[in-house]
Amino acid sequence: MSEAQHDLASEFPAMKELIHEMKLKSEHFRHLMEKYHDLNKSIHRSEQRIDARTETEEETLRKERLKVKDELYGILVQAKAAQ
Repeated sequence: MSEAQHDLASEFPAMKELIHEMKLKSEHFRHLMEKYHDLNKSIHRSEQRIDARTETEEETLRKERLKVKDELYGILVQAKAAQ
């Protein structure tokens, strides 16, 4: 599975411009995006067997990525509503 498949702009293509705008405007959003990217990278490296992890560790990473993604989505929805 490719890391690019979970890129935030690919996950929410209709919000691509808003994602870019929020990266510029919000340090918190930018921090969450970096965390999301780092989690994607870790999961990808684990899937490619570059980094050895147990299934439980991989599952924990995926759950954390989903949590961060949900938080990012909530921020995007609020920002869109405020426009």
